[in-house]
Amino acid sequence: MSRKKILVIGAGLAGLSAARHLERNGIACTVLEKEREPGGLCRSKEVRGFTFDCDGHLLHFKHPSSFALVNRLLKGNLKEHRRSAWVYSYGRFCRYPFQANLYGLPPSVVKECLLGLMERPPAMSRRSKTQETFLHWTLRTFGRGIARHFMVPYNTKFWTLPLRDLTCEWLQEVVPVPSVPQIVEGTLRPSRKQYGYNARFWYPRQGGIQQLPAALAKDAGDIRTGCRVVGIDPRTKTVTLSSGAKERYDCLIATAPLPEMAGLIKGMPLKVRRLCGQLRWNSIYNINLGLDRGNDLKAHWVYFPQKDTRFFRVGFFDNISRTLAPEGKSALYVEAAYSRGRPIEKKSFARCIRKDLEKIGLLRHGEKIVASDINDIQYGYPIYDIRYAAARNALLRYLEGHTIFPAGRYGWWRYFSMEDAILDGMRAAKAVRAHV
Repeated sequence: MSRKKILVIGAGLAGLSAARHLERNGIACTVLEKEREPGGLCRSKEVRGFTFDCDGHLLHFKHPSSFALVNRLLKGNLKEHRRSAWVYSYGRFCRYPFQANLYGLPPSVVKECLLGLMERPPAMSRRSKTQETFLHWTLRTFGRGIARHFMVPYNTKFWTLPLRDLTCEWLQEVVPVPSVPQIVEGTLRPSRKQYGYNARFWYPRQGGIQQLPAALAKDAGDIRTGCRVVGIDPRTKTVTLSSGAKERYDCLIATAPLPEMAGLIKGMPLKVRRLCGQLRWNSIYNINLGLDRGNDLKAHWVYFPQKDTRFFRVGFFDNISRTLAPEGKSALYVEAAYSRGRPIEKKSFARCIRKDLEKIGLLRHGEKIVASDINDIQYGYPIYDIRYAAARNALLRYLEGHTIFPAGRYGWWRYFSMEDAILDGMRAAKAVRAHV
């Protein structure tokens, strides 16, 4: 074992993955986790016989090696699903993605979407594309009809800012782009073709998503829970805990949100501190509900683009794993986004969500809720605005120059899947190995 002292801040997927990788390569480390148990946002709760995840968490794999790792960690407790995702639009459910499944929508909507597709703006030059906004990309790719009826309202609701302020750096494979013939075909008859990176997904057969971080934690070395880091001194290479205790380190892996580094790092230069203030994010208000009846809708999740609902997505736990709800009962999770620019009234928000669910028929009027759970997630998704790339890159250079290696969705400040978080923890661990 190396004699260097390695600390990992945060026992979410990235932190646990980093610690596991270090331990398996002969480098001992200590993981400091502020909560009472490891897992980060990938934790599950038992509430009156229901298993609720902290918001919706589904596994998607791009790399056979990471699938093999997760499958091995869960020891067969992993089930593959063929996605059943829908969009609720104009009072009806149509298949996801909207842009390939216009069949069944009002004729005027279908007509506007097809005309917009034929009248799209011309393609931009390669150089101009690097500065293209998400709004322009949407109009150029799908036309004004699909933009108006889904892409703009849904993404505005999700990102909580005008799409002209959003860049395209997060796109990758997230937004499906069917061909023009495929879009036209989807107006004539119901389409069975699956599009997008999440056409298949995986989830534990039993126990909720908590099973994954629990399996990672078994080989992640010394995990200390209830340890909130309140200060980092790069000069003396020490971290200070809320208890007043101090921990020395030679290398530090930090999965804490990148904007919080300004408040944690002692002696951070003012110009670097200001960069932290330029980073933006949305927050997710997640409500989990247990119902005293079966689920009529056989969907995994549904998107809600229109303004008449406050949430952007609703998922159904018992359709993902029957073990998450007691026999004869069902459970759903609701996701709404907010930010400093678009706040919500939290005292009344759960009541408003219930009214919206009743309005669209996912809850019956006056129906009894037999279990509930609320998760107010401060950091949801990093917002990719015009200042994002320069601020993030400069902050990462500063941190790594002081042997602090950020990792995960919040430390690395990227739009990450769970697979991405696991792989990014390994990337950070490899960077540490090069220093010890």
